Amino acid sequence: MKLFLFSLFIVITQLSFSQTVQNSNYSTVGYIKDDGSVQNSNYSTIGYIKSDGTVQNSNYSTVGYIKSDGTIQNSNYSTIGYIKQDGTVQNSNYSTIGYIKENGTLQNSNYSTIGYAKNINKKWAAAAVFFFFYHLN
Repeated sequence: MKLFLFSLFIVITQLSFSQTVQNSNYSTVGYIKDDGSVQNSNYSTIGYIKSDGTVQNSNYSTVGYIKSDGTIQNSNYSTIGYIKQDGTVQNSNYSTIGYIKENGTLQNSNYSTIGYAKNINKKWAAAAVFFFFYHLN
């Protein structure tokens, strides 16, 4: 559940153009396109982010939701965590599991950088972690 939440910690809201997601070594791991499709570094579609906050895998199966208030739910609508306004990501017990910094840096709970999602709002960044850092698609 912790991995699911932290991974869902990178991809949902509204974007106006394609964004690059990088790992901690600045290597590109994927892209988030303006239509909500999520692509890996080879430009293969691995998932989708709907404007209503629904996160789907490449087969269009719903894997979770990010609500407008920052609540993160699994496909059964059970709350598994939260994204706070300041970028703090918490699990369902309100324990901090990571951070999305204003500059796009993605950190785990120990403040170690796991990647970068620049010019992406916090909800999109949360969904991106889901696809690119834990490969749960």
